[in-house]
Amino acid sequence: MTEAIKLLPALPPPQRERLMGLAREVSFPEDHRIFEAGGTADRFWVIRSGAVSLTQEVTPLRRVTVASLGSGDLLGWSWLFPPYAWDFGAEAFSPVRAYEFDATSVLALCEADPQLGMVLVRTVAEILAHRLENTRGRLMEHYALHGRGVL
Repeated sequence: MTEAIKLLPALPPPQRERLMGLAREVSFPEDHRIFEAGGTADRFWVIRSGAVSLTQEVTPLRRVTVASLGSGDLLGWSWLFPPYAWDFGAEAFSPVRAYEFDATSVLALCEADPQLGMVLVRTVAEILAHRLENTRGRLMEHYALHGRGVL
């Protein structure tokens, strides 16, 4: 599998500086629900420290972790695509410090700086492709271990 892409280092320095001008430092305590699937996706984060679990609700009483994110990882991409609703939930697995970005402000910046917009969308697409590749690999391993009909 390919190495994970980190959003901020992937941006050229001038675009990274412009984006970081919109950043707000935030923190979340351990076990804090950062967002829920179906909620309004109006922001995103780049994790500075700590760990976040992306979760999917299987039943009203059971959530499963579908990915774990750490330092440098992008948290949230649903702000880029209609209907602007979270596809997963997110929970702080440990105390988390992050840069938070308001989606409306970032999208306005992308309109004003099309080069930034293109680089940002391409980078988010690469991050999503990498996560999809990892998920596919985990599903294949699960299938190999547990046999047919279990998925």
